[in-house]
This record gives sequence, structure tokens and C-alpha cells, in this order.
Amino acid sequence: MAAPAEETSVGVIVPQTVHFDEPLALDSGRVLPGYTLAYETYGTLNADASNAILVCHALSGNHHAAGYHHAGERKPGWWEACIGPGKPLDTNRFFVVCSNNLGGCHGSTGPTSIDPETGELYGADFPLVTVRDWVRSQARLADHLGVARWAAVAGGSLGGMQAMQWAIDQPERLRHAVVIAAAPRLSAQNIAFNEVARQAIRSDPDFQDGRYAATGDRPRTGLMLARMLGHITYLSEAAMGEKFGRERRDTRSGYHYNYDVEFEVESYLRYQGESFVDRFDANTYLLMTRALDYFDPAAATDGDLSVALSGVTAPFFVASFTSDWRFPPAASHEIVRALLDTDKRVSYAEIRANHGHDAFLMPVPRYREVFSTYMQRIAEEVGV
Repeated sequence: MAAPAEETSVGVIVPQTVHFDEPLALDSGRVLPGYTLAYETYGTLNADASNAILVCHALSGNHHAAGYHHAGERKPGWWEACIGPGKPLDTNRFFVVCSNNLGGCHGSTGPTSIDPETGELYGADFPLVTVRDWVRSQARLADHLGVARWAAVAGGSLGGMQAMQWAIDQPERLRHAVVIAAAPRLSAQNIAFNEVARQAIRSDPDFQDGRYAATGDRPRTGLMLARMLGHITYLSEAAMGEKFGRERRDTRSGYHYNYDVEFEVESYLRYQGESFVDRFDANTYLLMTRALDYFDPAAATDGDLSVALSGVTAPFFVASFTSDWRFPPAASHEIVRALLDTDKRVSYAEIRANHGHDAFLMPVPRYREVFSTYMQRIAEEVGV
């Protein structure tokens, strides 16, 4: 029998922030004079700091990965399915850290922050950042927390790409890389989806070249459309069919013959888009999708991913989902093959699930089982 929710949740969590005064050189050639990272922690760091795990979030995620911000909150953190007592990232054993990526809009320095050089909001003037930039910024967070080496760096989707970049750029600073529902680079189709989303935002009259904050307006329609498009790609056809089919909002009469909501799936997408606008910044969405586009560790090795991964020392756990057409199993296979080509240690699981890309967020039993088994191995390795 499943444990009560309060026994498997980390409970009420207080977010934290840390400011770094040391300038950060970015891949774009620009330099941030300093920056703040918002983060949360779950569990307790042990005496030798060997049980720390860094969780990296996906495109629209943030540092709130588990638990609640107040007792009456209904929706927990985005990876509640996997973080907490008795879950794969067991907080009775591990000290789990999740930070809002640099460029985010939930407490870390980004487009909604004040530019110290002008005294105004960065807005569209915030520099583009890359996954490598995030790794550099998070390494300083590790130093701040007293973590010389993560037991694992883990994430799904864009978070899995960060885990891969950590293994490449900071091999001595992580024991294991956990890469879930990710890819070694975006396909042309994925870049195309991102571009359509960006154009939806940029063509909104209220976008104002990204300087909308000065007028108090926001490109609500453009951001809503971008989110609706993105959400379609996160679900599988089977999941959408099972959840909505062709169900109509009003079954008491025939078609209304207009462009108002007729079908339940239309209502769902509009709700997802409208609620997203209230919690996310348009400039940040542009920035995050571009960081996804730019991720390609093999670009520096003439397209040879095996060479790009040849310096990693951490064993990998790679997982994919059969119905994920955004980052399909074939993308994970490419990562696994590249690791095996240079005799790296890798465990791979392909999980049958009909949730689409969002499966990595769900409590899919087989997923939880294999993820927990791998994390049990790490726990035994570090002695917790």
C-alpha cells in the first residue's frame, strides 16, 4: 500500500538565494558582472558532503522541484514523483539541490532582474546563455554549499542535457550522470518547434522588441501560443486521445459553428497557455529555447559524440520512454552508443509509457523501479 502523501513528501520548503560577485564569462563573449541563483535543498548534507545530488530542470522548470511553499499549496514541485522519502532521489539518504537556471525568471538573475550597470531591468538586453554557462554557474553554487563532488547530477529533458554537460566539463566533480528523456542535440524538427514558439512571442505587438516591462504590458497572446505549441509536443497522441479523444465541452447540442472552444482538448490547451503566462517571462522563454538549440557537445569534435564524451569519468544512467517523440529513444541510443564506443560505463532503460515526453515527470512504476535501483547503487557507493 502506498504511503500517505505527507510521508513521501519533503513537506514545506523555503527557497534560498546566493549572490556571486565574481564576474562570469559567458560563451557568447559577454560577461555578467555578478549573478544570483535561487535554489532549494531537500534532505541533509552528510559530514563529508558525499551524498549531494544536483537536479537540473527542464525548459520551463525552476528550482522548486519538490514539496510545497506553504501548507495550503495544492501543486507540489515539478519532480515530486521522484524526490522525497522512499522515492528514487531518497531524501532520507541524499541531500538534493535544485537551482533556477541562470537567465530564469524565478529568482535567479535573468531578464526580469536589474542590470547593475544601468539600474534598469535587463529585459531583452540580458545575454544569451548556454548549457555550458549553466554548468559554470552551478559549479560555484556547489562551492558555496561545500560540495566538492556531486554523488550525481540528474535531470530530464534539458536537465538531462545539463547532466551530460557536467560530465564533460567537470568530470572530477560528479560521480554519476543521470540523463533522462534527453538528446545529444536537437533535431531540425525540434529547432523548428522552438522557432515557431519564438516567433509567436516576437510577433505579438505587446512584445515591443523585448522591452515590454517598461510599458507594463506583456506579450500574453504570443507566450500563450508558444506554451500551447510546446505542450502538444510534450504529450503523445495516445495520451491526448486517452485523456480527451474528441470529447466536446457541450454535449447537449450540436456544433456551434464558430471559433469558440468546442472540444475538451482546446479548453485544456488554452488553460495551459493562460496559466503559463501568469508565471513565466517571455524573454526567458526565448532565452531557454535558444539554449536548447545551441546544445551540441559534439560540435567541438567534428560531430563525433564519442570523442566529445571520451573524457567523462562518471558512469551514466540513461533512460527514455517509448512514446516520447520529442526526444525519442533513438536519441538516447545515440548517447549510449557514444559512451560504449570509448568503453564508458552506462546503464540504459527504455520504459514503455504512453505519456509522451512528460513521462519523466510521472510516477510510472517501471520508471520509478529502475531509477530507484540505480540510485540505490549510488547510495551504497557513497555509504548512505
